[in-house]
Amino acid sequence: MKMPFLFLALSVAASAATYYVDSHGGNDDADGLSPQAAWKSLEKVNKNPAQPGDQVLFKRGGLWRGTLQPGTGDDEQPLRYADYGDGPLPIFQGSIAADNPALWEQIRPGLWRTTTPTIGAREPLDREFRTGHWACYFEADARAHAFNHGGDKGHVVVTLNVSKAGTHRNHIQLWGPVIPSFDDTLIITLRGRSKMPIRLKNIDVLQEQTPWRRFANGRCDAELRDEWQDIEIVLNRISEIAPEPMKLHFGLGDQFRDGEEIQLQVVRAEVATKVGGLELPVDVGNIIFDHGKTCGWKKWSVDSLDKVGDYYYAPDEQCVYLRYDGNPAELHQSIELAMKGHVVEHGGRKNILFENFAIRYGASHGFGGGSAEGVTIRGCDIYFIGGAHQFTHPNGVPVRFGNGIEFWNNAKDCLVENCRVWEIYDAALTNQGRGDGNPVHSIQTNITYRNNVIWNSEFSFEYWNRQLTENIAFINNTCVDSGYGWAHAQRPNPNGAHLMFYSNRAETRNFVVRDNLFVQTTEAGMRMDIDWLDTITMDHNLWYVGDKPLYRLAKNNRIMLEQLPELQKQFPVDVHSQFGLPVFMDAAKRDYRLAPDSIGHSGASDGGPFGARARLKD
Repeated sequence: MKMPFLFLALSVAASAATYYVDSHGGNDDADGLSPQAAWKSLEKVNKNPAQPGDQVLFKRGGLWRGTLQPGTGDDEQPLRYADYGDGPLPIFQGSIAADNPALWEQIRPGLWRTTTPTIGAREPLDREFRTGHWACYFEADARAHAFNHGGDKGHVVVTLNVSKAGTHRNHIQLWGPVIPSFDDTLIITLRGRSKMPIRLKNIDVLQEQTPWRRFANGRCDAELRDEWQDIEIVLNRISEIAPEPMKLHFGLGDQFRDGEEIQLQVVRAEVATKVGGLELPVDVGNIIFDHGKTCGWKKWSVDSLDKVGDYYYAPDEQCVYLRYDGNPAELHQSIELAMKGHVVEHGGRKNILFENFAIRYGASHGFGGGSAEGVTIRGCDIYFIGGAHQFTHPNGVPVRFGNGIEFWNNAKDCLVENCRVWEIYDAALTNQGRGDGNPVHSIQTNITYRNNVIWNSEFSFEYWNRQLTENIAFINNTCVDSGYGWAHAQRPNPNGAHLMFYSNRAETRNFVVRDNLFVQTTEAGMRMDIDWLDTITMDHNLWYVGDKPLYRLAKNNRIMLEQLPELQKQFPVDVHSQFGLPVFMDAAKRDYRLAPDSIGHSGASDGGPFGARARLKD
């Protein structure tokens, strides 16, 4: 099997520059080239992306909120993001603190709401939007067309005709004028009308081309009707990086009915700043109280908040409603609202190392992005990740984000090793893709996960793909208590499994699961549709699933341990694996090294399969 090559090169490649970042003593006006002249903020790092060969080092003991948006390396000069100094790992945190009592207001006894900012002074934006053209995109079975024509004073009016509505917001998209970067808030006043009453939702400022990066989220409180009226769209910046080009964007596919028609015209644009309150422009996927002693329970309406800890993120109001007996900030020392978005964005990056970070409290993925090449993630702690709303099925069942490390669609030559991953809404580790090559590709090759420790995640390792998968290795990992995490009971589909493989439609070669420990699960050890069981190499593992099925295969076919020999006559899976309850050195302290008297202990001193010291993070 071809192994990731990235850091064979690092040992011989000299860095072009080394930058230091210190969240306590740094200064963004410094040059960042020494610990004494370290930068301070994540925004400074994101706005000054490192070049091939550079290193960006974050001081241990520091904490940075938001999304790390790294630069990219090349074939000759990889890029490295790592730590320096002493103390605990540098923390990257995708949450907003809500531990100030002034940020909560009681709506009625037992129901609290986060306070919202007010809009301060406004200033006209010099950029001319009113003559910018609009365009429509549709997909699936939806059909719509946009027509630009002259309005009052030469201002462009767009007419959107919908002949066939969609079922998801991306099925009909309306792209507006180009938007320049702004610091805080942009308010666009539109003159509009609609054949049928409608309130515009799913409003963003998006990059006009892949990877479709989102710069701002918008909201509109008014409803369009048949008569012309002025409405305001308030756009809140959510990213430090302003992609080029970016445009006003509406996802309308799930709002229309057949025969709908709307007309819009830009009247004016103003920039403003927010004052007070708590700004929550994207979905809150989890509430973490006192750093994980308890978590919130996400609901989908205010009326459904029945128990203490139930909460609802109101997208139209951009606030959180929480059922609580008293001001929550007076009852807890720490309240973190996990916000939708990746904590580290590795999409489109090439030849880059992330080493020795703590990644936590993000509501999408810890590490996430598509088309990653030569990405290595080493020695990281990743925890309390996921829960943000992704989309809702036509039957009303919501789907939520949440993987510790995800390689989406195209990915190759990637390595994840010596990490610890826990309390993940969905999968601790995963490579997955939906593309079938028409027009989106999903080719996943040379991806290795080794020597990682995983616990309390719904899935330890998830995989599915539709096009091509080759050289995937999941080896020497310790996986404990799948489905026992914070999210299991509140999922619409609780189905904890160490290996969640679904139905694999991709052409698959050399997919190896070997020398792993899989211990305890809520539903099954592995879930897989049997149509690709003959393409996987799975052996020399140690399994203990208690009274649960070892495998759950197609058509709900549950294979208990005593039924495995019969299955092995057809598929040679886990032929040399061991089955029994292992003894760990100190499971209460998450020391999942095998004790000397445990089943599976090999006596190895070199960290080999089931060795005594293979799985304890230094």
